[in-house]
Amino acid sequence: MTLASATGMELLREEPTGGEPVLLEPGTDAEITDRLLAPLWADWPWFKYALAVSGLGACALVAALTYTVITGIGLWGNNIPVAWAFGIINFVWWIGIGHAGTFISAVLLLLEVRWRTSINRFAEGMTLFAIVQAGLFPIFHMGRAWFAYWLIPYPSEMGLWPQFRSSLPWDVVAVSTYLTVSVLFWYTGLLPDLAAAAVRAPSPLRRRLYAIFALGWRGDSAHWNDYRATYLIFGGLATPLVLSVHTCVSFDFAISQLPGWHSTIFPPYFVAGAIYSGFAMVITLMVPARAVFRLEDVITKNHLDNIGKMLLVTGWIVTYSYGVEAFMAWYGGDRYEMHEILQNRPFGPYGFVFWIVIACNCVSVQALWSRRLRISPLALFAVSIFVQIGMWSERFMLIVPSLHDDFLPSSWHIYVPSWIDWTILGGTVGFFTFLFLLFLRYVPFIPISEIKEMRREMREPAGRLAGAAGGGDA
Repeated sequence: MTLASATGMELLREEPTGGEPVLLEPGTDAEITDRLLAPLWADWPWFKYALAVSGLGACALVAALTYTVITGIGLWGNNIPVAWAFGIINFVWWIGIGHAGTFISAVLLLLEVRWRTSINRFAEGMTLFAIVQAGLFPIFHMGRAWFAYWLIPYPSEMGLWPQFRSSLPWDVVAVSTYLTVSVLFWYTGLLPDLAAAAVRAPSPLRRRLYAIFALGWRGDSAHWNDYRATYLIFGGLATPLVLSVHTCVSFDFAISQLPGWHSTIFPPYFVAGAIYSGFAMVITLMVPARAVFRLEDVITKNHLDNIGKMLLVTGWIVTYSYGVEAFMAWYGGDRYEMHEILQNRPFGPYGFVFWIVIACNCVSVQALWSRRLRISPLALFAVSIFVQIGMWSERFMLIVPSLHDDFLPSSWHIYVPSWIDWTILGGTVGFFTFLFLLFLRYVPFIPISEIKEMRREMREPAGRLAGAAGGGDA
C-alpha cells in the first residue's frame, strides 16, 4: 500500500472529535453510486408484505375519515368542554416529528456538520410525510371538510372574513410555507442522484422517468454551481422555519386564558419538544433501514453516537421546561395555575399520563449518557420508541387536563377517546409508514453526491500530505 492510499484511508476513518469514523472506506465514485443505488433495483422479499400491512393502516384511515365526514364529528370522543382532543394532539405531534428533518438538513448544513450527510435524506423524507399526516387533522376537525378553504387567510367575497386575531390562520400560513420550502429543499438535493439513477436504472421506463424528474441534469460546472447556490438558499430559508412553525403552533395555546396554557415558555418549550420527537423518529426509521440494507459503512457508529447526543441534549431541554413550568406555577401564586400544574396533572384523573411522560421523556433518555448505549442500535431504537410514546402523551397531558378541568367545576367533564379516534391515529401511522416504504423503494435515500463529495474532501488533505512526504524523500 502506498503512502498516499494508506494516509487516505486513515484520514477517511478519522473523526475530528476522536470518536467513531464518519465514513468507512467506500471505494471509488462508481462503486459508491452502484452500492447506494442497488436497493432501488434489488428484489426485496419482505417489501410487499410490509407495504400491504402499512397499506391496510392507510385504508383504515381513509375509512375512518370517510365515516367521520358522512356521519359527523360526534363520532370522535370530543365533548364540551374538551372540544380539542385527539385532533389537535395528533396535529401537534406530527408537526413536531417533521422538525428534526429540517434541523438536520438545513441547520446542520449551514453549520457544516459533517455527520449529517448520510442521514439527511431520511430526515427530509420523514418531514414531508409527517406534514401530510398533520395536515389532515385541521381539515377534518372542522366537521365539514369541504369548507377547508376557510382555514386559508383569503380576501373574502362572501362577507366571511378570516379571524386574524386567532393564531389558527397563522398556523396554516406557517405549515404551508414549511411544506413548500421542505419539498423544494428535498427535491433540489435529489437532482444529481436522480440523474445517476436514470443512467443505471435496469428498465427503459424507469430510466425515462428518472431522467424526467432529474430535470435535464448533466452534471457540468454550471449545474453544480446553480445547485450549490440553490441548495444553500433553501437551507437558509428553512432554518428560521424550525423556530417559527412550532412557535406559531404554541400560540394556539399560549394566547388563551386557560390554566396550564397561557405561558410565555410555550414557544421554546414546543420547539425543543418538536426537535426531540423528530430526532427520535429519525432513529426509529434509520436503525431498521441501516440493518436491512447493510449501511454500516455509510451510517456508522459516529452517526448513532451524535444523534444519541442530540436526543440527550433536547431531552434535557424538555425536562428543564417541565421543571420551569412547575416552578412558575408555584412562584406565580395563581390558584388556578397551581391547581392545574401541581395537582390536576400529576394526581388528577389523567395523572397516569403525566407519569408516562416523565418516565419516557425524562428518565429513559438518561441511558444515553453511556456511550456504549449510544452506539448500540438496539438500545438507541428502544429509547426512540419510549420518546415517541412520551411526546405523544405530553401533547395529551397539555391539552386534555386543562380543558376538562378549568375554572368552573360545574362544567368539568371527563374525556374518553372513541374507537374512531384510535383508528385515525393508527391509520396515520400506517399511512406514514406506507409513504416511507415507497420512498425507500423508488428514491435514492442516501445522498450519493454528498457522500462522494465528503469522501473527496476527506482525501484532499491526504494527497497534500503525501505530496509533501514525496518532496521530502526526493
